[in-house]
Amino acid sequence: MDVFTDFAARIAEAARLVAGDSALDVSKVTVEPPREAAHGDLATNAAMVLSRQLGLKPRDFADRLAAELARASAGDVTAVDVAGPGFVNLTLADEYWRGQLRNILASGEAHGRSDIGRGEPVNVEYVSANPTGPLHVGHCRGAVFGDALANLLDYAGFRVTREYYINDAGAQVDTLARSAFLRYREALGEDVGEIPEGLYPGNYLKPVGRALADEFGDGLRAMAEHEWLPIVRTAAVDSMLAMIRDDLAALGIRHDVFFSERSLQESGRIAETLAYLRERGDVYEGHLPPPKGQPQEDWEDREQTLFRSTAFGDDVDRPLVKSDGSYTYFASDIAYHRDKFERGFAAMIDVLGADHGGYVKRMQAAVKAVSGGQAELDVKLCQLVKLFRAGEPVRMSKRAGEFVTLRDVVDEVGRDVVRLIMLYRKNEAPLDFDFEKVTEQSKDNPVFYVQYAHARAHSVFRNAAEVFPDLRFPMVNTEAADLSAVAHPAELALIKTLAQFPRTVTSAASVHEPHRVAFYLYEVASSFHGLWNLGKDVPQLRFINPADRPSTLARLALVQATALTVAAGLRILGVEPVEEMR
Repeated sequence: MDVFTDFAARIAEAARLVAGDSALDVSKVTVEPPREAAHGDLATNAAMVLSRQLGLKPRDFADRLAAELARASAGDVTAVDVAGPGFVNLTLADEYWRGQLRNILASGEAHGRSDIGRGEPVNVEYVSANPTGPLHVGHCRGAVFGDALANLLDYAGFRVTREYYINDAGAQVDTLARSAFLRYREALGEDVGEIPEGLYPGNYLKPVGRALADEFGDGLRAMAEHEWLPIVRTAAVDSMLAMIRDDLAALGIRHDVFFSERSLQESGRIAETLAYLRERGDVYEGHLPPPKGQPQEDWEDREQTLFRSTAFGDDVDRPLVKSDGSYTYFASDIAYHRDKFERGFAAMIDVLGADHGGYVKRMQAAVKAVSGGQAELDVKLCQLVKLFRAGEPVRMSKRAGEFVTLRDVVDEVGRDVVRLIMLYRKNEAPLDFDFEKVTEQSKDNPVFYVQYAHARAHSVFRNAAEVFPDLRFPMVNTEAADLSAVAHPAELALIKTLAQFPRTVTSAASVHEPHRVAFYLYEVASSFHGLWNLGKDVPQLRFINPADRPSTLARLALVQATALTVAAGLRILGVEPVEEMR
């Protein structure tokens, strides 16, 4: 049991005892680190929350609660203080923290795992780029964020499905097919000249054209467009998806489901979903006012098929059918999310680009409508990534024709660098990615600093094995080890930081913010490197003391717990922990 869960249970028990009410509602009681370290190790709002139920003054209840906690946890708590309007602050004994170190080592690779998800199925949809070319660096951030979020939720006990929505219906895939057909003609020896405006110019379509020429010879060229278009479209989309899968694999990303938008149209699911909503009164025929800021003369006032999204929290009702009779993208998305719900997902997360900000309310409204209010959709928006090299903007990719590809970036700096840098900012904050800075070996580079903590820990293991050849790492049977040598404030501070990992995982998973894990790892690395440097000035704090095996074993236990925690956090982020820095 981690420290926060442990003391949450103790505080709840003490509060019920003081109140004389075994059924006291403690659901809103929190236990967390105080804002200032001088106030102790833990702080709880229990007195302020519970005194209202009991009709007592918060300070009065806090005094009684503090006395009970001091009595019941005498061996583990050295001080209980009441502060402010009724906060109760606890300072824990050094031996309690050494017990936490034992718990971390006993947990091993399961350290920080949580069961808050209780196996609940959750669908995380991310990337979902149009299959019209290679992924660009903008897709990269959403891909890494979505994958790390899926890892985090899995670590917290959810049953996660990673999904990619293929936008393989509509005008953009027909444009892709026409672009590929041009490359097909080129592969047959025809001089196609400059790629016409409106088609995709990238060289990545040349292999598609070559494959079509090899398979069909001149056959397609003799067909009318309506005959060759579906053939070329299928071949081009399949080729682009293969390229996308390959690009994602370079980032260590896989999806469990690739869901086709075209399948919704061909199966009649969109029409069926709109009919279902119409029966419930959520789809109707009506008129919309012109968008704000648009001149009246530019607005075509016509009767439209509309989704009553204002009934579910949106700002305006939304059109479902275009003037040419085809469905809007929104209509397809409604049917798609209904399909998710019918597959058993009451919890859905969509990871989208920042340009989809105006889409959030309508999609959340749609999910409420198609699920009868039983499902929730969280939309996470990923801001833009700007690439720099030594402070100068990076030029465009020749292969892509118009953008920097994800593969360009991964091939240059490596998967782990890309992933950790993409996650070392909150998803809603813009990100500057400088090729020089992300590969430099300094404290200012979180990739190096965190990876170096794990590598440095393993260098300690290797050095210790030379001094004590019988030692094997990871160490086992540490429960009975004498850890009393781990007593310096810097050592105890590191244990306290390591003990926060379960809480970090739980809180990050609860709010869908994997960057919290990245920030936490930097804090662990900083504490560990600081302790290492302290050993240079204070020899008795060095991890290895050839003349003192017991103190060495105690400190190696701390090093092992550090390596274990950093490795677990990095794997959540999809980064491979390294044992040596090269």
